[in-house]
Amino acid sequence: MPNEELHRTLKKMIAQSDHPRELAVEVMYHLQHHYGWLNDEALREGAELLGLSPLELEELATFYDFIYREPVGRFVIHVCDSVVCWMLKGESVLAYLCRILKIAPGETTEDGLFTVVPTACLGYCNHAPAMLINGQFFGPLKEGEIDKILEDLRTMPCDLVLCR
Repeated sequence: MPNEELHRTLKKMIAQSDHPRELAVEVMYHLQHHYGWLNDEALREGAELLGLSPLELEELATFYDFIYREPVGRFVIHVCDSVVCWMLKGESVLAYLCRILKIAPGETTEDGLFTVVPTACLGYCNHAPAMLINGQFFGPLKEGEIDKILEDLRTMPCDLVLCR
């Protein structure tokens, strides 16, 4: 593992747990934060630290929308794909984002800034339609607001945790 500090932190966290396997998602998040995504090297490292096979960790990683097994943009936009958001025009939010960013769902813009991912539910139903960008919720959304949010992310310093 190239980052010895991260390795020590993860080993200590795992050693303090009665059931290390229960920390699999947290370990994957730490590795993803370090690498920018959960690449194969990070997956093998996590599996070794947790006493799992890489396949076991891969099965968990591919289950969660917030674990990225492919490179993502600086800002990952999770668009709520639940029935509540659909009823409140959330489906048009995803279509609008893809149209103005010129990407399909799951893709990253050419400049590497944005990745758009439909997500089953964000749990932000009282503000539907909604999206989540690098851990920060936005909603209820209207097209003009989406443009402003994207422009702010492109041009202004922001306090969002970057995916890379």
